[in-house]
Amino acid sequence: MKSIPPLDLTQQFQTISAEVNAAVLAVLASGQYINGPVVQRFEQAFAQYIGTSDCVGCNSGTDALYLALRAYDIGAGDEVITTPFTFIASAEVVSMTGATPVFVEVEPDTFNLDLDRLEAAITPRTKAIIPVHLFGQPVDMTRLMAIAHSHNLLVIEDCAQAAGAEWAGQKVGSIGHVGCFSFFPTKNLGACGDGGAVTTQDGAIAARLRMLREHGSRVRYYHDEVGMTSRLDALQAAILHIKLRYLDTWNAARQAVADRYSQLLQPVPGVIAPQPPSGGKSVWHQYTIRLTDIPASFDPATQGNYRDIVRQQMQQQGVNSMIYYPIPLHLQVVYASLGHCAGSFPVVEQLCQDVLSLPMYPELTAEQQEQVVYALKDSLAA
Repeated sequence: MKSIPPLDLTQQFQTISAEVNAAVLAVLASGQYINGPVVQRFEQAFAQYIGTSDCVGCNSGTDALYLALRAYDIGAGDEVITTPFTFIASAEVVSMTGATPVFVEVEPDTFNLDLDRLEAAITPRTKAIIPVHLFGQPVDMTRLMAIAHSHNLLVIEDCAQAAGAEWAGQKVGSIGHVGCFSFFPTKNLGACGDGGAVTTQDGAIAARLRMLREHGSRVRYYHDEVGMTSRLDALQAAILHIKLRYLDTWNAARQAVADRYSQLLQPVPGVIAPQPPSGGKSVWHQYTIRLTDIPASFDPATQGNYRDIVRQQMQQQGVNSMIYYPIPLHLQVVYASLGHCAGSFPVVEQLCQDVLSLPMYPELTAEQQEQVVYALKDSLAA
């Protein structure tokens, strides 16, 4: 039986290869590889898709977050609230500005910020919140925005894994003050290299973002402030513009894959399947389960992490899965200075021990999903 990868980008490319090849060759022939009309057309199309007036392309999702913080003058002495259960970029960018990341516990079912605990983390130094729509599951943005408004805080949406996701019928990235997207190849809308973007309804912020991404310059060789070089190149913009036309179709296919998984896993004991929050539309960047029942015969002291053993046994049967994330941010060496220790965020720490992301991509067949679930059940019983 053929092995199943966590993600297969080759099938996606096969369906659009003729369009992509023609677009890439057109860019190469134009000689205009940085900025220019191709990038502008994608920025306009993506802004229209998200539902904002502006989109500013940049080099990566990390740069998008950093540029957003810089555009709002967040820096030394400020605090920014985010989650410790995410990729490090969500907190790293805060540190890069000189501000301090403040972590808040997450919900055990959505894996997103626990809004019941959010206000307790707000201090006079808090300037912004970075909610992460993790694994494509939208945060309750209605409630989060209400909290933010009551405390006069900025909301910088981390939409790296959630292109096309919605809350209350509105696309993420259009609800907060800005939305930050990654176009890393594995994302739902992925380039063939690095790329990112910031979306906003604020034209003045968009103008400042464009200046910051160009070394703090509005006019060449005239620099108003310290910026950086972070541009979305024309080749990636051309590819993304094509892929954007298919994004809703691919996200719908992901929804069908998620529905099949949920049905297949319903009778499996010891497995908690993910559920999108009520009021939100997930785009299922990942389908992440929790393994909660450790057999009485399993000895963690001698055998290690149960989830890791199950994953290894599945891999031996040709099913490859992923772990996001094995170490929470508050226990990373780089954030030791914040003074957190084991037990600071028990829900997050337990998730890091329990979660397993099953293969997820639009082209995953029903037969492949049956193979995945069979391997999982067999490994749980081993």
